[in-house]
Amino acid sequence: MYSVNDTALNVSEYLLQIKAIILQPNDPFTWASGIKSPIYCDNRKILSFPKIRTYIRQEMVTAIEGKYGKPDVIAGVATGGIAIGALVAQELGLPFIYIRSKPKGHGLSNQIEGVIEKGQSVIVIEDLISTGKSSLDAVEVLREKGCSVKGMIAIFSYGLKVASANFKNAQVPLATLSNYDAMLEKAVDSNYISSKDVKTLKAWKSDPNAWVA
Repeated sequence: MYSVNDTALNVSEYLLQIKAIILQPNDPFTWASGIKSPIYCDNRKILSFPKIRTYIRQEMVTAIEGKYGKPDVIAGVATGGIAIGALVAQELGLPFIYIRSKPKGHGLSNQIEGVIEKGQSVIVIEDLISTGKSSLDAVEVLREKGCSVKGMIAIFSYGLKVASANFKNAQVPLATLSNYDAMLEKAVDSNYISSKDVKTLKAWKSDPNAWVA
């Protein structure tokens, strides 16, 4: 599922350059779940850099056409997948929708924003995969609508075992432009971290719940 190739290395380099990815093995971040993490990833920063934004868009289009074929609709997962999903849909000349984490609390109480019909095929766009839970919740919303989800594509994945298991159980193919292993390789090559830090960062990926700085 997660490979290290030229695209993965290039995307990692961009994310590190613009500090969309920050590595702090000795001063970890705390996730909402309480997990301590040596990495922080905010791919929304990509939108502020036209060259990088264009590269990500084109690589997503290439990956979609090569792995899944052209769907009827592109769907973004709120909120991180909305902007990049809209860019991909525009490039492919396809309709775009997005899926909220829960139905809107007023008006029509929509959870899916945009127009999609039962039986249409969909590719889901995400910015980041951690455990995959919120991403797969969006897939379930589409399936309940009667849509066929061909797969999901994300900018970056932590490559956690729990995510792989969740996507396998949900029978959702996943492609990512870059991943944790590629990022570590690029971070060492470009002197963002020392080779000594790699052991700590690999230990976190192996078991985030048990990891301590």
